[in-house]
Amino acid sequence: MTPSDKPSSSSMLPEQTNLESLLESYQASMTIQDMRMAGFVNETHHLRHLIEIQRNTLSWRITAPLRVVRHLSKGELPTGSKITYVWGRIKDVYQEEGSKAVWSRIQARLPKKSIVSLKRNKASSTDSVVNKAGILEKKETIEDKYLKPVSAECVSDFSPSYLIIAELSLRQCAKYRVWQKQEQLESLGWHVRVIDWREIFVAMTALQTCTNVIFYRVPAFESVEKLLDEAKRLNLPTWWEVDDLIFSEEHYKNNANLDSLSASERAAVLSGVKLFRNCLLACDKAIASTRVLAQEMKNAGIKDVSVIENAIDEQTLSIAQQILQEHSAPDHGPEEIRIVYGSGTKTHDADFRVAADGIVAAMLEDERLTLHIIGDLTLPEVCNKVKSRIKKLEGRDYALYMRLLAQADITISPLEKTIFNDCKSNIKFLEAAVLSVPVICSPADAFIQVVRDGENAVIATTPQDWKNAVLSLAADDVKRKAIGQTARRDVLDRYSPESITQHQVLPAFGKPYQKEKAGLSVVSANIYFAPRSFGGATFVAEEMVNYLSKKSDISVSVFTSRPDMEWRANAAIRYRAYDCNVIGVKVPPDGDRVGGVDNPLATEVFRQWLQTVQPDIVHLHATQGLGLGLTRACQEAGIPYVITLHDAWWLCDRQFMVTGEGNFCFQNKIDLRICQMCEPSARHLHERATMMRVAMNNAALLLVPSQSHKNLFIVNGVSEEKLVVNRNGFVWPEKPRVRRKPGQPLRFGYVGGAETVKGYPLIRKVFEKLKTDRWELILVDNKLNLGIRSVFPESWKVDGVIKTVPAYTQSTMDDFYNSIDVLLFPSQCKESYGLTVREALARDIWVVVTEPGGQVEDIIEGENGTIIPIGSNPAQLQKAVEDLLSKEAELLTYENPYKDRLATFDMQGQELESILRTIVREHPQTH
Repeated sequence: MTPSDKPSSSSMLPEQTNLESLLESYQASMTIQDMRMAGFVNETHHLRHLIEIQRNTLSWRITAPLRVVRHLSKGELPTGSKITYVWGRIKDVYQEEGSKAVWSRIQARLPKKSIVSLKRNKASSTDSVVNKAGILEKKETIEDKYLKPVSAECVSDFSPSYLIIAELSLRQCAKYRVWQKQEQLESLGWHVRVIDWREIFVAMTALQTCTNVIFYRVPAFESVEKLLDEAKRLNLPTWWEVDDLIFSEEHYKNNANLDSLSASERAAVLSGVKLFRNCLLACDKAIASTRVLAQEMKNAGIKDVSVIENAIDEQTLSIAQQILQEHSAPDHGPEEIRIVYGSGTKTHDADFRVAADGIVAAMLEDERLTLHIIGDLTLPEVCNKVKSRIKKLEGRDYALYMRLLAQADITISPLEKTIFNDCKSNIKFLEAAVLSVPVICSPADAFIQVVRDGENAVIATTPQDWKNAVLSLAADDVKRKAIGQTARRDVLDRYSPESITQHQVLPAFGKPYQKEKAGLSVVSANIYFAPRSFGGATFVAEEMVNYLSKKSDISVSVFTSRPDMEWRANAAIRYRAYDCNVIGVKVPPDGDRVGGVDNPLATEVFRQWLQTVQPDIVHLHATQGLGLGLTRACQEAGIPYVITLHDAWWLCDRQFMVTGEGNFCFQNKIDLRICQMCEPSARHLHERATMMRVAMNNAALLLVPSQSHKNLFIVNGVSEEKLVVNRNGFVWPEKPRVRRKPGQPLRFGYVGGAETVKGYPLIRKVFEKLKTDRWELILVDNKLNLGIRSVFPESWKVDGVIKTVPAYTQSTMDDFYNSIDVLLFPSQCKESYGLTVREALARDIWVVVTEPGGQVEDIIEGENGTIIPIGSNPAQLQKAVEDLLSKEAELLTYENPYKDRLATFDMQGQELESILRTIVREHPQTH
């Protein structure tokens, strides 16, 4: 960065982030996603149509040979391709490249399973290695690198949080054990997120950004076991919570309420007991709603169990207060004494039978008594004696249930005497008490912990007790009111949100410990990151992360993509690289350009990541695939962001300003009309340009790797003050230069893969025309590290030697450059920089490079390289190669005299650090 490039305080101020610009970006995003969804819908309809044909044709597989014959008779293959066309292509490839090329292309189109047997012997040598003990072991795959355990200390800088993975379909259970827990923890300062356990991949993603996890009432199905394994890999503290004894088959079988279920329902309930128990035992700690339930958890094998009782939450208090204010008197006269029983489900049949005889006896003695039952209940035969005074009501939502309960003169909570019921909580007492309705209850353990018989409730055990209790309360209106009011005072004192939080939740979970922030916190985002180190932008991003993370007062975390992984679908994954926390997300395939511009899935995970790491600033590198939603997430969170414009993706839908044939389009100032002709089927170009403009306008600063690239963006309307040159660096060689020996062939290297835009077809044409074998060509297949083979040199018709190698890493870079004398860089676009050019120049490698573009800025014609024009004509490249072959002896001792002009990663890192610190100092966060 030259003095003139250094931004002043005023120039570094981004344009004001306002609702209008954010809205403009969201509107464009919605339009793009609508287009994308329409495409998916059309494709889905087509696929469904094909599937229906297959499903409705019973003889589909039997008649497969007939269909093949039919296709052949029509002159086409079963795929629909014309036989004449396929045969013509085979002949062309054979004549141009030979039989090996034909076989390579056939292999590339076969399903992997179809060629396993052909590669079985080869696979055994490539998938396994012999260890030091001489034992054959499986090679570490790229997936293994992502799935390595992560230490618990890695979350020390995270925003303290709890993830509750819960059973949410049981509304009452969720209210008291999940939503209350969320309120309680949030009141202590924890960040809390709740996810239904069935949303496995949403939960898997959420595990990556939490610091603790609670599994509420979750069975250990295979999918849940994956979540448990992931929590263990991430070293997250785990709790299992429940409010019923659903993990003990012995006690569950003794629950007479099961008798009311059908055989299939009973079997389903009991089959779940073992799954609940397995989930309990897979967790570190447990949470129970009662002391008896806690003891049963300890008996099962959990040492650390906390009791957190159900509380009266804000919702219940609000509903009760409104009801009490609205209803100063019941909706019935003194001629009726109403008993209300909230059954909820039919599993309470046995419980009701405990009180049925006594209640019916009381009703026969006092004709004012009526019984209102809310929910499912099978009445015992004895109730037929008073059936005219029994009213059954369907289950209601919570607010309506409470209104019905408020009309009661008496409410009841009978429970069969079992360990199962002693584990239950006293919810019916709490709900009645908050409405000042007196309760008659069984002496289950949770009730006797709080009930003072005759003062705040009435205890009944035998049928006679139930009869006496009902008649006593029915006969004395003053007593009913006194018991109800005393119960309300007791409940508000003991079970208020504040009381339960302070006396039970706080001792169990404590307050969140937020490590004092020291220095600068940075999030770096790039489409690829170690262990998938692919492309020059990725090398730069990794080196900048490496540089910043070594600073004692800077913490760095990374947001990137991940490869396809078994049993992970769209879930994110957190791992470690460069001693930093990294989170990887699934991105759309390369062909989905709309999804690559705007990726809602990645945006949502990025929001979670920002909440988790609380950065001061975000540095966006190459974000194609991750999408522009990252910039909106920064704006919403009030976090400044910097973009390094590594290439022309911010201007060109094809990323490198090339045509569909891979040729440079030669636009300077982008004209969307020309772009539309280049991509006739693309309907999103206008919205894309809008989103790009908004993203760049709201950036705190835009970094470019070369003056050439800076000029491109200035021409396209970006403020010059916002653009700063931050030249990409390189790593000086660690190994001494190994020079070619006299008499050895001249060694050329090319690192651009099979891409047309990188000049691959030109190189092939040139070397197939050479009339000498005094050369070697090392081709880097840059997709091999992604598990894809893209370069097939065996089909070339040449006299020299061609070798293919995978993309080098920082540790193998010197070995690669020591194997070549000349780097070929015939890019067919204006490169933003050209990192490999600088790596070669630093190692005394002659460079053949095209112009214009940033790739040529460090080349002095005839002194450290050869400059040729961009173009599809191979003549200029052929002349350059032949000239070098004619003076191969001179290159034996060649040294680049201009190495001191090159920018190193240390220089780039120092500039970047200064820029980031300045922005954070002058742009305090607004969140």
